Amino acid sequence: MIDIPMWAWYATIGLVVFLLVFDFFVAVRKPHAVGLREATFWSVFYIAIAIGFGLVVWWLAGPTAGTEYFAGWVVEKSLSVDNLFVFVIIMARFSVPPQYQHEILLFGIAAALVLRAIFIAIGAAAISLFSFTFLLFGLVLLWTALQLIRHRNEDPDIEDNFLVRSARKLMPVSTDFHGGKLFAHENGQRVMTPVLLAFIAIGSTDLLFALDSIPAVFGVTRDPFLVFAANAFALLGLRALFFLIEGLLERLVYLSIGLSVILAFIGVKLILVFLHEDISKSVPEIPTPLSLGVILLVLAATTVASLLHVRKHPEDKAKAGRVSLRRRQPQADEDEAPSTTH
Repeated sequence: MIDIPMWAWYATIGLVVFLLVFDFFVAVRKPHAVGLREATFWSVFYIAIAIGFGLVVWWLAGPTAGTEYFAGWVVEKSLSVDNLFVFVIIMARFSVPPQYQHEILLFGIAAALVLRAIFIAIGAAAISLFSFTFLLFGLVLLWTALQLIRHRNEDPDIEDNFLVRSARKLMPVSTDFHGGKLFAHENGQRVMTPVLLAFIAIGSTDLLFALDSIPAVFGVTRDPFLVFAANAFALLGLRALFFLIEGLLERLVYLSIGLSVILAFIGVKLILVFLHEDISKSVPEIPTPLSLGVILLVLAATTVASLLHVRKHPEDKAKAGRVSLRRRQPQADEDEAPSTTH
């Protein structure tokens, strides 16, 4: 683990907060539909920020830290792309107009960053206190990879989200967006708008996504600073990426398979770390540069195979492949053990 001074933490958190505020005042100060040109600009901007940060880490902390950051960022970015499937479904489910979608995404991402920072702190503490944490993380990722393969052709049931159900019980939901407000009054009664409900759905589902995305990043770096940075810079560009590849998502028919392979690979890597450190030093470990190469190769192969398949079979559409948000199954399936998402 590299030695990260406190000023680096403060500087990184300050940069993340500045970018969120900058994004709000510059990109979403006026509700509008995001076009391809704007989405491309912001996507390139945030990718450049993430790469620039990685180069600074490489320069200040060395090539090992730099490689670990880039590996973690690629893992988180690839899992975030899959998360966009669910975001598309949420926007469609609540019929959110295009001019309000970027604001919902921005606030959802901000909430996700706070929640993930808490998860990262818990994960780092668990790793330092309990040697079997790597084994637990590895088994979680293997289980998730298996479930993602099993349910890769399913779309999530947004109404099955606990917080969405609870919100509907607490307060009536309006069918009017009331200019993008979170709350409004109708017939003398206080109601929540679909904007708030969509925000709750995105924020709460991203909390579930973190249950395997954070262990996955811990699989390529044990340093909590690098895990936080990889998560933060992957999520910051997610809003723009949503509008950039929204139409491309349905073509990535093999994405769930590719991500399940990546999760399984990192799960095995984590189990090997546990065996190497707690059982026998003769057990080999998978070096981070090799991990990064495997991840990039799987993503490239998955994308190319998906596009070739869709060219021959344009009627095929990709599914979200979410397990814990899946539509209700027959009773025999209801009794299965619960699974995690990313």
